[in-house]
Amino acid sequence: MRILVATDAWHPQVNGVVRTLTSLARSAATLGADINFLTPDGFPSVGMPTYPGLRVALPNRREIARRIEEAAPEAIHIATEGPIGWAVRGYCRRNKLAFTTSYTTRFPEYVSVRTGIPDSVGYAVLRHFHAAASMTMVATESLRQELSDRGFRRLGFWTRGVDTQLFNPDAPASLDLPRPIFMTMGRVAVEKNLDAFLSLDLPGSKVVVGDGPQKPALQQKYPDAVFLGEKKGQDLTSHLAAADVFVFPSLTDTFGVVQLEALACGTPVAAFPVTGPKDVIADHPIGAIDSDLRSACLRALTMSRATCRNFALERSWENSARQFIGNLAALQPSRAPRPARRVDRRTAVPN
Repeated sequence: MRILVATDAWHPQVNGVVRTLTSLARSAATLGADINFLTPDGFPSVGMPTYPGLRVALPNRREIARRIEEAAPEAIHIATEGPIGWAVRGYCRRNKLAFTTSYTTRFPEYVSVRTGIPDSVGYAVLRHFHAAASMTMVATESLRQELSDRGFRRLGFWTRGVDTQLFNPDAPASLDLPRPIFMTMGRVAVEKNLDAFLSLDLPGSKVVVGDGPQKPALQQKYPDAVFLGEKKGQDLTSHLAAADVFVFPSLTDTFGVVQLEALACGTPVAAFPVTGPKDVIADHPIGAIDSDLRSACLRALTMSRATCRNFALERSWENSARQFIGNLAALQPSRAPRPARRVDRRTAVPN
């Protein structure tokens, strides 16, 4: 199956959406599916005042059409609700092509935190966006129930996985820090709720791995915390493996792939009882979820690292890719997308 995935989030961004799509393509290839990406590459872009350092593509209709028709996809999936996503949605609507979408980022909450715009406005926009899809894929049951309650329809599952060969406990970094080490990793931005972690009264050390617009302010506010900057590949793995507890303070992520990455390194997770942690950790002895994050952090210290690793081994990207491909294949044949036929307007005979 030839699949085209449209996404506004792409390299060099480092986030869960980019890691998910990259891992999806790699695993889908082993299942006989060929995934191409329609990304911001090659389009002009503009900075976002409310998201310092982030640039958003400005696609044009003609180039979007050219890229889709060149890919000649048998299925189209829209991964994000940014300008690329809207442009591909528009193309599919004009050409009566079926497509699927996925709900991966809580943009209404993110925008509300940064601008004060009520999240109800954002959800109204996103409901309209996803209503045109044959299926909107979500990663967890709690998110499906939440979106259903908000009026979203035709919701399906697409769970997440982890690369257990890359993320493993075998070579932890040597961190000369007081134990226990409580670590978080991700974009250092206001929507990640890092204040809730860094303000805790915890023994040992608090470590932040990642970069982002809030980093300078947090470094100044919490001088005792250790900020290690962005880590990638084996360097990231070794740091996750060196932590005693991985702290996931976000209240707005829809899943949090980094939870699985930490667990694959044998590191238990502490988090709030929100979408993502509730579904990943649940009642498994691999971490603790509590509205009192400090209590969750201390309880997570008692969890077995071997149990965390074994839990992650059962959640492969291959299973995630198989589920994603199955969702696309389940579309009714009469609605299966076909690439639009090009018409030379200079020689076309009018009706």
